Amino acid sequence: MVIKRLIFTKNKMDRIFHFSESKTDIHTEIIAGITTFLAMAYIIVVNPAVISQTGMSFNGVLFATILVSAFSSIAMGFYANLPYALAPGMGINAFFTYTLVMIMKIPWQTALGAVFISGIVFILLSIFKIRIIIVEAIPKSIRNAVACGIGIFIALIGFRNIHFIVSNPETLISFGGIDLNIILFIVGLFITSILVIKKVKGALILSIISISIITLIVSIVGTSLGFLSNPLVKPPAGIFALPSFDVFLKLDIIGALKWSMVFPIFSLLFVDLFDSIATFTGVAQVSNLIDKKGIPLNVGRALLIDATSTTISGLFGTSSGTVYIESAAGIKEGGRTGLTAIVAGFLFLPFMFLSPLISFIPPVATAPVLVIVGVFMMKPVIEIDWGNMEEAIPAFTSLILVPLTYSITQGVIWGFLTYTVIKLLMRKAKEIHWMLYVIDIFSIAALIRSFTS
Repeated sequence: MVIKRLIFTKNKMDRIFHFSESKTDIHTEIIAGITTFLAMAYIIVVNPAVISQTGMSFNGVLFATILVSAFSSIAMGFYANLPYALAPGMGINAFFTYTLVMIMKIPWQTALGAVFISGIVFILLSIFKIRIIIVEAIPKSIRNAVACGIGIFIALIGFRNIHFIVSNPETLISFGGIDLNIILFIVGLFITSILVIKKVKGALILSIISISIITLIVSIVGTSLGFLSNPLVKPPAGIFALPSFDVFLKLDIIGALKWSMVFPIFSLLFVDLFDSIATFTGVAQVSNLIDKKGIPLNVGRALLIDATSTTISGLFGTSSGTVYIESAAGIKEGGRTGLTAIVAGFLFLPFMFLSPLISFIPPVATAPVLVIVGVFMMKPVIEIDWGNMEEAIPAFTSLILVPLTYSITQGVIWGFLTYTVIKLLMRKAKEIHWMLYVIDIFSIAALIRSFTS
């Protein structure tokens, strides 16, 4: 009887996920799902650490991060039957925190409303297949440059969080000097680097855990011996706690519908659009999850889930969700179907009850990870044709202005406008996609608004 039930279950699973066609099995898919989760589990810690700087509750953002990651990944597995896991995106969370809330002074509730609205627009763009038109309109050099610029921006945030880099009235920024925190950061950066170089599964989350433990030990020893007047970090008050609903459904949709929010919403769309498309198509190509024409499998359904992930992110209380490049780790372990994403999604859920343990993790433990994520995001720089000045100058403009202006929006705007003007002056208007002109109009409107406000 037991054997019959197992055979029935196996056959039913095969009908749902098409294991035979994909040349895989349940055991392989489960291992792949665990691998994917370990590769991206760092977001459980890092995303709340970044977004809580807006004044939002760390525990509330933690709960939202886990809900978005779990729901989106499980939905991707069931609806699209693809091994791609999703979570709030790195880069998008930096834009949400530092550009929308801290620089543009948009209340975080309104910023969440902007995330929700951008998700609705995403869904419409996906349904009517306009999303692909927009992607095709943006020059590849600008897409790659913005990704690299965001990588430098994220690394800069990591260095600033532990005061490795500080403000300086004479040189704008400078080295912050050596103290115990900096020493621990340097140790952590080497630990993280070695784990990544050796391709250890779960390298980033393992580095966060190890650096946190080291910092806690140093803090206890330092205070007991007297060379530390105050502890660097205090032990967690507990381990388990009920999820926090501090930011759940706290979005301000009405505030996000104002004219002044048009370009912030467009910027969210842009960053999320190219992050998800580039990740999705890149992983699909590398993993050979494409059809005979080279189109990623189930692309329509996958993009719809990605758009839905952004929408629920605004509802739950975090920045936009997107497909994660770390999904490639699970695919390398043999994951070929949606069961991989489903397993990864379910593994997020227990962490919603571990907020006291997670919230004790100090900035010195997450800063090295931000720097390494910056390294990961620099890969597209080799795709830019630096020998072609018509492409290189706009690309460099975008790349350098994202970190230097501390604004992804400014990097995007000036990259678009520089590219368009150079092509027009070179009498190559035919190389400019009509949609790029539409985007340029929004860009100019955004600059005018910022000048008059």
